[in-house]
Formats: sequence, C-alpha cells, structure tokens
Amino acid sequence: MLLNYIKIAWRNIIRNKAFSAINVLGLSLGMACSLLIFLWIKDELNVDNFHANGPQLYNVMQRQYYDGKVDAGKYTPGILADELKKLFPEIVYAASYTGWDAQMTFAVGDKINKESGHWAGADWFKMFTIPLLAGTPQTALNSPNSLAISRKVAEFYFGNPVAALGKSIRIDNKQDYQVNAVFENLPENSSDKYDFLLNWQDCIARNPWMKQWGSNGPHTRIMVRPDANIASLDAKILPLLRKYNKEDMGKGFDAQLFLQAYPDSYLYSNFRNGKQDGGRIEYVRLFSIVAVFLLLIACINFMNLATARSVKRAKEVGVRKVIGAVRSVLAGQFIGEALLFTFLALVVALALVFFLLPQFNTLTGKHISLNSTQYSFWLLLIGMALLTGLIAGSYPALFLSSLEPVRVLKGSLKFGSGARLFRQGLVVFQFVLSMLLIVGTIIVYRQVNYVQTTNLGYDRENLLYIPIEGDLATMSTYKTFKDELLRKPGIMSVSSMQEAPNNIGSSTGGIKWPGKDPNSNIEFTQTAVGYDLIKTLKLTVEGRDFSPEFGTDTTNYLINEAAARRIDNKNKVTGSLVGQPITMWNRPGKIVGVLKDFHFQSLHIPITPIILRLGTDLDRHNFIIRTQPGQTTQALASIETLWKEMNPKFPFAYRFIDDEYQKLYKSEAVVGSLANYFAFLAIFISCLGLFGLSAFMAEQRTKEIGVRKVLGASVGGVISLLSKDFLKLVLIAIVIASPLAWYAMNQWLQGFAYKLDIEWWIFALAGLLAIGIALLTISFQSIKAALMNPVKSLRSE
Repeated sequence: MLLNYIKIAWRNIIRNKAFSAINVLGLSLGMACSLLIFLWIKDELNVDNFHANGPQLYNVMQRQYYDGKVDAGKYTPGILADELKKLFPEIVYAASYTGWDAQMTFAVGDKINKESGHWAGADWFKMFTIPLLAGTPQTALNSPNSLAISRKVAEFYFGNPVAALGKSIRIDNKQDYQVNAVFENLPENSSDKYDFLLNWQDCIARNPWMKQWGSNGPHTRIMVRPDANIASLDAKILPLLRKYNKEDMGKGFDAQLFLQAYPDSYLYSNFRNGKQDGGRIEYVRLFSIVAVFLLLIACINFMNLATARSVKRAKEVGVRKVIGAVRSVLAGQFIGEALLFTFLALVVALALVFFLLPQFNTLTGKHISLNSTQYSFWLLLIGMALLTGLIAGSYPALFLSSLEPVRVLKGSLKFGSGARLFRQGLVVFQFVLSMLLIVGTIIVYRQVNYVQTTNLGYDRENLLYIPIEGDLATMSTYKTFKDELLRKPGIMSVSSMQEAPNNIGSSTGGIKWPGKDPNSNIEFTQTAVGYDLIKTLKLTVEGRDFSPEFGTDTTNYLINEAAARRIDNKNKVTGSLVGQPITMWNRPGKIVGVLKDFHFQSLHIPITPIILRLGTDLDRHNFIIRTQPGQTTQALASIETLWKEMNPKFPFAYRFIDDEYQKLYKSEAVVGSLANYFAFLAIFISCLGLFGLSAFMAEQRTKEIGVRKVLGASVGGVISLLSKDFLKLVLIAIVIASPLAWYAMNQWLQGFAYKLDIEWWIFALAGLLAIGIALLTISFQSIKAALMNPVKSLRSE
C-alpha cells in the first residue's frame, strides 16, 4: 500500500507539472533561506562556547552611578584581578586583559611586520582552552618580558612553533621579549582576536595610571570553583571599590562590581541604565523570526495550492472511501505527499545553500561551512523537512480526508465559505509577513544610510590616521615630520590625536571650575590632541585652537558645547566660557575654545561632554592627516616615502577615518543587506502562491468568463473581476501589518540615540509595492483568461 501511495503521489507531481514546480520552488527557497539563517544563528550561539571551563568563567563588570545616571561596562581597575584572587577563595584564577587592540611592530632579523595583540594576566592560559603548541600554561606569561605568540606568527618569524620557543622578538624597536609559549591560531568562533599576548606587569609598567583604584579601562576575567555560589560572590564583590576609592565615593559618584557569565558577553553586550539590555542576541532573535516567517510563507503556498486544487482529487477521495479507506489513512496519504514534496524541495534547497554559502559568508563576515559529517547537521535538515512537510500538509490532509463520498461521486461537491475564508486568511497572513519585511527593509535602509551619511560635525572625507611610533614619537622629530609633510603635494593639514576622532572612549571625573557644586561629579570624555586639530578636522569653534604661539596652552583646554552646557547651566551661552578657569587632574588652566558639538562616538550614543588637552607625550598618538580632494593617492605615496626615510624600522600603516566609521555600523549594514534579500524572497515566494491560485481560479471560472464575454463583458471588466478579490486580501494585509511593523521597527530604532522618524509615506510606499507586485502576479492569468475565445470555453455546453 505504501508503494501504491508513493506511485500516486509521484503521478500527481508529474501530471501537474506547473503546480508541482511552484510548490517545490516555493518550499526550496523558503527552506534554503531558513537553513542559511539557522547556520548563522548556530554560529552566533557557538561564539566563545568552546572553552572547557566555560561555565566557571566570568567577566567582572562595573556599574557606575555618575552625574545622575547609571552606566555599566567591562572597564575595571588594572590591579583588580590580583586583589580579587587574594580576597575571595571562590576565585581559582583571575586575569586582567586589555580590551583595546595593540598594533605593535615585531622584528626578528630582517623580518619586520605589524602584529595585533593584547596584554593579559599570568593565569590566562590556565583559564581559557587555547591549545599550546609549545610551552606550558604555567610559564606562558609568568614574567614581565614573556611573550606568547600564535602559530601564524611563529611560522612567519621562525618557521614552526617549536623553533620559536625561547627565542627573542624585538617589539617596537624598544625592548626584547622572550617567546615562552606558542598557541594555536584562535578559532573563528572566538570573540577575542589576537596573535600575541604580553604579560600584564609589562602593561602596568607602561601605564602607571593602572595602579590607581580610581582609574578604569582594562577588563577583568575570573574563573570560579565549580561549587561556587555565584549569587553570594556577586553580593560580596559589589561594594569592593568603595573600600579602595574612598576619595571619589559619596561626591555624586558610586561604583559597584558585578559578574557576567563570560559565554554570555558576546551576545549580551549592551547595557542601559546599568542593566543588561540586549546586544547581538537581538539580531539572533530577529533572524530566527525571519526564518520562521519564510518557512511559514512557503508552507502557506503549499496549503493554498493543495486545497485550491482539491476538486481534482475529490473523486479519488470518494472512491477510496467507498472501498473502505478510513479518514486517518487518507490523511496520512496526503501528509505523505506533502513530505515527498518537502524532501524534493530539500534537495533543491541544499544545492542552493551550497552555491550561495560563499556569498552569504562574504556578506555576513562569517566562515560558516556545511558540516555534513556532524549528526547535528543532518538532524537539523531532517527536522526542518519533517516540520515543514507536516505544517504544509496538515490542512490539505484534514480537508481532503473530510470530503463526503456521496456528494463527491454525485458531482455536487461545493466548497463552503469556511474553506474559502481559510484560504483567504492564509493569503492575508502571507502578505502580512511580506509587508512586515518590506517596511522593515525600508526603515533599516534609511537608518543605515542616515548614520553613514549624516554630518558628524567634522569632515571625515579625505582624512586618515597613522600611528605615531619609533623616532617620530619624540616632539622634535614629530615636528620635523609634520613640517616636511606640509610641503608635500596633496597634503592640506596635519595634526595628532591620542584616539581616532570617530571613537574617543576615555573618560574622567574630577573636573573643577569656579562655582561648581562640590557634591556633583560630572563625567567628561577626554583625549589629548596636537596643534591644528580644528583646521584638520574642520571643526567649528568659538574662541581659538591650541597654538604654539601661546606657551601656556600646555595647561589649557578645549571643550564642546555639551560640556559648556554642563559647566554654565544657567546662562546657556557657550561662548561666554572662553577664558574661564578650569582644572583637570589638579592641573589648572583655562578654556581657550568651545567646539560646536561633533560626533566622536557611534550614533548609538548621545554626544557627551568632552574636554581636550594639548598632548606633549606622543607615545600611542596618531597623526591625523587631511589630503586634498582627488589627490589622496599622490599624498599617500608622499607620506610613505617620507615615512621610510625618517622611520625605516617601522612598516608604514594607515587607516581612513571614513572606513573606520563605517565599521561602527557593520552589524546594521549586514542586517540591512540581509533584510533586502529576505524581503525580496518573501514577496517572490508569496507571489508564486498567488500566481498558482490565480491560475486555478481562472481555470475554475472559465465558463463564467465565457458567458460574461458573450453577454458583452469587456476585457478590462473580466480582469477587474478576477483581480479584485485578491487585491482586497492584500489591502487587508496592509492594514493589519502597518501597526505591527511600526511597533517592531520603533523598538529597533530605540538602540540609536540619533535616528530618523518613521513617517507615514513608508507604509504607503510599502503598501503600493505590495499591491503592485500582487497585481502584476495576478494580471498574467487574468489577462490570459479575459482574452480567451468564449467559443472554446462554452463548446461543451
């Protein structure tokens, strides 16, 4: 019997080639897109989950109550790790870690190259599952001059990992470090990215401010005992900073420590008002919903086409019931047919995924592969196919198996309003989902375009930065290099900054000025800059820039309008602050200029008060260089030539500010691109079903159309007759989807401090697109039916 059912199913597929092709194509597209999304979700969920001690690893976070607000992040004092390990027996290992990327110049003989890495505590390799190819976890980072390097670095400089052990590498042409360990290249599913690690004591020696309990920046990670009570430990570490930082506490400032599970830190990285508030997990949830949407749209296609063509199968059902077939057997037969369709579609979907995966990886920045050797991959495929087949085949099976044999075999079969309404409801549901994706695509595109093109308050075009290193870090050589650059063709202006202008993150408190409330502690973003910054960035200023003509500028300051409003919150006149005394880090000076507010961080973050000081220590600064429009290539060649003349022991490396700014919105750009593709596919799949339904309806009403044409109906009238019912459904879908889309996208936009409004025309445009696409889909069959010769359709009457 089973073989007989398979034969019948296959014959139906062959007999109805057009409808079978529509069903298989719709299901395969839905399954292919869903499979790609599921692979991406799996990759996201696997990030940082490869560490054997994962459940025992935690980030120590800090929550700061500051300036009337609450902030939270991974920033902690640089000496916290050792203190935690000493005070709390629940903590087995603790390690500090620099959250910022250090680009350093490695030299071994005549091999010189830039490498990317961090500083980390001595317990690092005891905590994290990073295989060592040479050396041991105990000795990898056990001394100030110890160095751990990746396999890639070891092979580049020494040929192989074993040969690298015990050798010396000169870093930044200043100091030799000994290779105490070689670790395997970090896997792609690691959120930490580095090719070398230096001992934490070396970082402390380079940055004396890290010895202070009131200075934050580094990350702190701990590993607890398996039996540790995390809630109890969390409560015990909470007030710790108050003990060591008594000077600042109680003056409008408080700091608390808390724990976040390390495996959660990648997906749950955002904090608002001191509490965890999403992160990449929001995109995981979003694309999970999109995957389900696409599968549902494909399944609805199958349901609609199967029930619409039920007249063709009615006599078969009647005959089977007369000869003794029970409803459950018939239902099983039709579900089996749906599963056959689904597994055929799965084969097509796998082929699509195989060809699309490289482009998908390029778009998302992933390295996903089809792991056909893993049983979990096949379980996912089989589970998806079974679920899709059961959902797609459930209603057609129940509907067809419920037909009464007497009515069917009499030829008096008429479908009630319930079946018609159900089909219409499915069409509406399809277009509601499609409308949601269209609106989402338009809003995401507009917001991403807005953040990428908005005026930041400075001109980021033709602007690049180069790390100041080697001999150029001395003030005299820096000045010579700058003067020489300004003589080169294509160079407009040169300055320097401690951080890139698009990502200034360092902050401080304790800024004082006459009349300040002694109980308030306002947080200021801060950085050091060089002369000619305003000219180079093209900032607008009330007052003046730092200038070598004013020797006292080494103790003076520039502030932005946001800072001026906090300082002079009564008069609201920012320019009046020029010349006012101000003290930073117990260094008194005065305000020489008030800068018009500019964006120095992501547009996810509001513009905050910033104070700029004149930098005299050029170590870890960057040249900020503006080139003449259209002469960037010539300017780069000139810069590189001069660099090699004056700083030959360091490779020339530069970055464009505009490129770095775009990276701030990489996730949003990826979401926007994926939304475009998925919205198109959702509409396409929906239209496949609409095309099939309109063809079926035209076929069912062939004689009616013939009679109408004989009685004088025009071609336009017939087209309107066949189209209006479908267009009504699309209009209903638009009405239902619009408020849902507004709510969903309004929630997404809350993640941006600066965002566009959701305007009414977006829904009008999306609705017109949906109507237009639906009308084009239906019109082919409608026009074909309207142009048919009525003699042919009425010949049998």
